[in-house]
Amino acid sequence: MFKEFKALVENQTRKKIKIFRSDNGGEYISKEFIDFCKKEGIKKETIVPYTLEQNGVVERKNRSTVEVARAMLHDQKLPKFLWGEATNDIVYVQNNVPHQALDNKTPE
Repeated sequence: MFKEFKALVENQTRKKIKIFRSDNGGEYISKEFIDFCKKEGIKKETIVPYTLEQNGVVERKNRSTVEVARAMLHDQKLPKFLWGEATNDIVYVQNNVPHQALDNKTPE
């Protein structure tokens, strides 16, 4: 799955993945995955398990997305099974709005 993700990201951004950071999950510690990263020149970093502050930016972004999805479903009185669709819509909008960190451009 990571190979597909890597191809998608690199095709869309025209940039190579240089560093991969994970929480030491079982799917990322296999010999096959480690060999793939070495072959592709990807530095593999791991955070200490259950230490979310090491991945704070991602955790805050995830929490914000969840809060917006919850508010959106509640405000429109939508059923909980639409959770995934609400989350997809939120991320789509966030990825297509100009951002200060990108000099008020949208992500490419």
